[in-house]
Amino acid sequence: MDTLQNMRAFARVVEAGSFTAAAHHLGSTTAHTSRAVSDLEAHLHTRLLNRTTRRIALTEAGERYLHRCQQILAYVDQAEAEAGDAQARPSGKLKVHAMTGFGQHYIVPAVSRYQTRYPDVSVELTLAQRTPDLLDEGFDVSLTLAAGLPDSGLVSQRLGSTFSVACASPAYLSRNGTPTLPADLGGHCCIQMVTPVFRANEWSFDGPNGEESIALGPATFQINVADALAIAVREGMGIGLLPTYSAASGLRSGELVRILPEYTSQRMNVYALYPSRRYLDAKIRTWVEFLREELPSVLAGDQAELGTLPHDHALSVCGFE
Repeated sequence: MDTLQNMRAFARVVEAGSFTAAAHHLGSTTAHTSRAVSDLEAHLHTRLLNRTTRRIALTEAGERYLHRCQQILAYVDQAEAEAGDAQARPSGKLKVHAMTGFGQHYIVPAVSRYQTRYPDVSVELTLAQRTPDLLDEGFDVSLTLAAGLPDSGLVSQRLGSTFSVACASPAYLSRNGTPTLPADLGGHCCIQMVTPVFRANEWSFDGPNGEESIALGPATFQINVADALAIAVREGMGIGLLPTYSAASGLRSGELVRILPEYTSQRMNVYALYPSRRYLDAKIRTWVEFLREELPSVLAGDQAELGTLPHDHALSVCGFE
């Protein structure tokens, strides 16, 4: 028995004054509406309506039950309206995860622009160097970087790609010389970023001769956040593979120099992950659509800018050749 629907039928019969009028409002038949009220009475073991051939009247129990029905049905209608509105109008809290450095450079500014467009959405952003379990941890969307995605059952949208470049400080290169080929890195101090995505003690490069992998010696310093790695490289601690977003400011200021400018490394795709396409909440849908509109051009612009920033060929200008 559908108790809720039977409650609706009972309330409508009382409001309309007859089973026939109630059935018309409900888009049902008189017999079906009468059966709904009878089933409700049988379920409650209580008579709710006194019926004659000409009129109906509430019993005392029916009056009390009608009041409760009207309250319950009003709450249900309100809940359905709120849920339906969530599909149409972005509002409420959006819980987002992003990789730490990527999130600082790209997602925080994106949140600002998104909330200008959708001011009724509050955003809770968590930055972490891992991909969370969206369902267990309650995230709406995860922005993750990976060469590819395993089959997880999540919906994924590719938003672009990013890569890393080899950088060092002018002071380090003045002391130790400038590598001109990936193979030259074996004689240098290479700072490694600890990540489950790439192999430890090995760097792979894409360059004029295709892919080249270089085995590195034991690391004297390891770290797990790209922006912190950039600080270590600026301090002259060694050569590091920096994501474009972490390298750009240091390259602009001259605190960093890009070496091996014909080579890139650690290319990764940027994905938005979320649990389901079906009945997607408006705040999730608009957030993913917003990132699809904005992020690819921002990533491409930052990567294009690398070609205009200082690299190893400019060292002689700085007096470090």
